[in-house]
Amino acid sequence: MTPSDPVDSEASGATSKAFPESGHPHLLDRDHSLMAFNERVFSWATRTDVPVLERLRYLCIVSSNLDEFFEVRAAPHLTAKRADDRQGSYSVRSFERLSVALHALVARQYALYNESLLPALEQNGIQIISHGERNAAQRHWVKQYFLREVRPLLIPVGLDPAHPFPQVANKALNFIVRLGGLDAFGRSNEIAIVKVPRVLPRIIRLPAQLGGDCAVFVALTSVIRAHLSELFLGRTVEQFSQFRVTRHSDLAVDEDDVQNLRTALRQGLVHRHYGEAVRLEVSSSCSEYLAHFLLKQFDLPSMSLYRVSGPVNLVRLTQMIDLLVRPDLCFGHYKPCFPRQIHADANIFDQLKKGDIVFHQPFESFDGVLAFLRAAVIDPDVLAIKQTIYRTGADPSLMDLLREGVRRGKEVTVVVELKARFDEEANINWAEMLESIGAQVVYGVVGLKTHAKMLLITRREGKQIKRYGHLSTGNYNATTAGLYTDIGHITANAALTGDMEQLFVHLASQSRLPRLKEMWVAPFSLQKNLLHKINVLGGAAGKGESARIVLKMNALTDVELIEALLQAGRQGVQVDLIVRGACMLPARVPGLSDNIRVRSVIGRFLEHSRVFYLRLGAVEELYLSSADWMNRNMVRRIEVAWPVTDPVQRQRLVDECLLAYLHDDADAWDMAPDGSYHRVQSRTGRPGHSAQTALMLRYGLSNFHEGAQRPLT
Repeated sequence: MTPSDPVDSEASGATSKAFPESGHPHLLDRDHSLMAFNERVFSWATRTDVPVLERLRYLCIVSSNLDEFFEVRAAPHLTAKRADDRQGSYSVRSFERLSVALHALVARQYALYNESLLPALEQNGIQIISHGERNAAQRHWVKQYFLREVRPLLIPVGLDPAHPFPQVANKALNFIVRLGGLDAFGRSNEIAIVKVPRVLPRIIRLPAQLGGDCAVFVALTSVIRAHLSELFLGRTVEQFSQFRVTRHSDLAVDEDDVQNLRTALRQGLVHRHYGEAVRLEVSSSCSEYLAHFLLKQFDLPSMSLYRVSGPVNLVRLTQMIDLLVRPDLCFGHYKPCFPRQIHADANIFDQLKKGDIVFHQPFESFDGVLAFLRAAVIDPDVLAIKQTIYRTGADPSLMDLLREGVRRGKEVTVVVELKARFDEEANINWAEMLESIGAQVVYGVVGLKTHAKMLLITRREGKQIKRYGHLSTGNYNATTAGLYTDIGHITANAALTGDMEQLFVHLASQSRLPRLKEMWVAPFSLQKNLLHKINVLGGAAGKGESARIVLKMNALTDVELIEALLQAGRQGVQVDLIVRGACMLPARVPGLSDNIRVRSVIGRFLEHSRVFYLRLGAVEELYLSSADWMNRNMVRRIEVAWPVTDPVQRQRLVDECLLAYLHDDADAWDMAPDGSYHRVQSRTGRPGHSAQTALMLRYGLSNFHEGAQRPLT
């Protein structure tokens, strides 16, 4: 099978061109590749065949992605700009090129919001009205809301030597005001700052009787803007603007120099909100005087200023989506089925003795994981439960089961990753709760993040001790399990569960990890084994044998693995890469990557599963993994990859995770040799084949009949 779908002329706005300053001139730039990914997400917000509230949601997702990009990736570029010199692989040129791409994407976001989404919402009876658009009754209600809910929480700060510029938190909403006249002491201090508390909703719905046939909303920024003068009695408001500063927020703790990592991280969280400023957003109408004042205050160059025609934080518009009950303007409801291989009326441990269980989220539900853990908690023969925790979210279901396991006398060991970015506080709280009830909580290996997803059950069966394990490509998070595609694998395979036991012992004791039988573990063997497999296939292809590689992951940025794939492709291996996000490997470049194709699928669900298919002749291997092919995953994290050896299960994963996506001509984008992406178009002129839609039909309809299997050739 070789997909040869034509592509249209629609291309993602950012091109991931080679970046000679990176030290690898034939590879694509990682940060520009991330921008190209966000352009693909943004394309969903532009699609008129997508319900309007979902289009708005995609716009919010892009804004959230950009926030995280600035918080994590922008600082090195900015450092090079300030130094007016190269700083490692970053330079003034890298900062300027990236800024141009970012400004272009932000401009397109707000143009879409104002020119397309707001009119589309209004056509469907949803309005966000400004002060000038409000009638007398609406203005009266807004004023009363301001006086009752907003004004008591606002404390304007006039700047003078005794009142310097206040600390402004990361991504917080603020107003800057230039005042005329004199203050109460006869001084002409003209600049004031108004900090807006996070507790205030950013979008407010007016009572139904004030909206007529429409659902009418007002933005908090509009409410404050209309009543700014009431905060400065005796002064005139001459200029003003909302503003938001984004700060570098990648929390760094020297683990070799702390006595208690949990305490150090909790202290570090306090300072995260006040890291180095990397971006300044202001209203499009902000005066040059105020913009220059803010840039100077935050020590930012002019290209770090983003003027926006709307709210400075589009992400908060998700609050409006949540306040609306308009199923006609959203995707049709999809309820995942309970994993089909798990028989609710059978003992799951007896079932596992007959074969492994594989389920495909979110088409099959996360309830399969909870059912497995619940069975272990209530089974009197289960002696121990061990689990890794990376991101669990706010849903307490899983933690409640672990807590109940402790109450019932099980030995519960939980490896909690405290350094899961932006989830540190939640994980600290979960760790403290588990410790308080008697669970054994460990924090993994110093210097490494524990990113592996494992749940291991130890059970007494007669005179024997048996192990049962769950491995996953995604987190133990009930919320994201309904939004992300991932593979869960429950097994009684003694070799694989034995490897899991050894890894848990290693994480708790930090003793040497012995040679494992089935599992590959980063940072010890994962990259080495992947390189070995690729090189073997390349060598065989060079001798004329048939060899095939198909990889599905979120990101491909590890240079050593990329070089191995390029070499294998030159030796004759046919390589297909399904990479949702950043990909530094250039596809179909003559003489470099003729045999390598790169595809990205952006759909209703976020593609998150990691599936690695390797074939030499008629011998097929398929691995699932917690790891993307990034350097950090290979050398700075505890990651796992494991084989799926059952031929029926393996073929199912080939069909659902690889073939379906290689034949997608509805939600897929193919990479061109210059690193740009072009959306794949259906040949027939009719709506194309969407892999995600097909899987929803397969698992959402009991009468769905699977088509004939196709070989992966």
